[in-house]
Amino acid sequence: MKFEFATAGRIVFGTGTLRQIGGAARGLGRKALVMTGANPKRAEGLIEALTAEGIAATAFPVTHEPTVATVAAGSELARSKACDLIIGLGGGSAIDAAKAVAALVTNPGDVLEYLEVIGQARPLAVPAAPCIAIPTTAGTGAEVTRNAVLASPEHKVKASLRNHSMLPRIAWIDPALTLDLPPALTASTGLDALTQLIEPYVSCRANPLTDGLCLEGLRRAAGSLKTAVHDGGNVKAREDMSIASLFSGLALANAGLGAVHGFAAVIGGMFRAPHGAVCAALLAPATSTNVRAIRERRPDDGETLQRYATVAQTLTQDPRAGIEEGIAWIRELVAELRIPRLADYGITAGDLPEISDKAAHASSMKANPLPLTSIERLEILQLAL
Repeated sequence: MKFEFATAGRIVFGTGTLRQIGGAARGLGRKALVMTGANPKRAEGLIEALTAEGIAATAFPVTHEPTVATVAAGSELARSKACDLIIGLGGGSAIDAAKAVAALVTNPGDVLEYLEVIGQARPLAVPAAPCIAIPTTAGTGAEVTRNAVLASPEHKVKASLRNHSMLPRIAWIDPALTLDLPPALTASTGLDALTQLIEPYVSCRANPLTDGLCLEGLRRAAGSLKTAVHDGGNVKAREDMSIASLFSGLALANAGLGAVHGFAAVIGGMFRAPHGAVCAALLAPATSTNVRAIRERRPDDGETLQRYATVAQTLTQDPRAGIEEGIAWIRELVAELRIPRLADYGITAGDLPEISDKAAHASSMKANPLPLTSIERLEILQLAL
């Protein structure tokens, strides 16, 4: 058995703790670029806390999922302002953009030089600038991962900028920041977290440390996601989902993901489709196809099948539940939360072969419990269409 575990230098968790962040930030820099979501007004409290500690702050809104151009513009602004600290306040888009800017502000050259798949995948010559990640959604776990997913509209694909030094120096999780999330966004991001807890647990790279995180995260998500969607002001449910999201990020960064995220990365590059909702639409089809493939082609792989059964028992809170009951639970949850199907984003049957072929080379696919055939990949997509 061999594994390693890496995460943010410091993790701070607590409802209402954001107002305490200024002192921690002061130890990392004096001029901060604050990458926010589409509404920079949400960062006013943070900027006030930074200003009180003598830290000059400049806001940079990330109005959509980050692109290569977004990061190039953010890096240029950070250099012009001599920023020595990058802060991401928002969902996965703002945090990924912040991590990427932190990497590019200290390293010369074009973004594409460092990107995987469509770029040269050059390692960073200089460690990334200090970064603080503050999630305002509960889903991506981006606050504790070492990569940034960037879209390249020209290539119609998403690719990662990845380096150990991109792990945030501080991941600051205040569930109070998620209390005003609308139900649809709560649902899609929460299902993303759920997916990111299931895939690492059944991954071919799973390890005992991430196993514990996945199961505890699944227990909390299964018990609180519906409540968070239907009663957004429920602090306990919001705390559970923030923990589930955090644990999902810790798990995926150290055990990998699987077919759902392999497809989602490709679909997100080709279509205007929100990542979390795409993952939710694919989760049950990918699970059922993976299970059938294992039974047919690896019938002696009882350990992985038992892992799927454990997932089912955790989700249903029934120690006697089988794998099929777990898949049915996922389907019912996705239907109750009104998650769109892939066709609702303009995806047609004619697009599926291209998506399948591209997904076969996605980095997330490498951690799937077993390599999927082209027929199996197409089956997943057709079931989600």
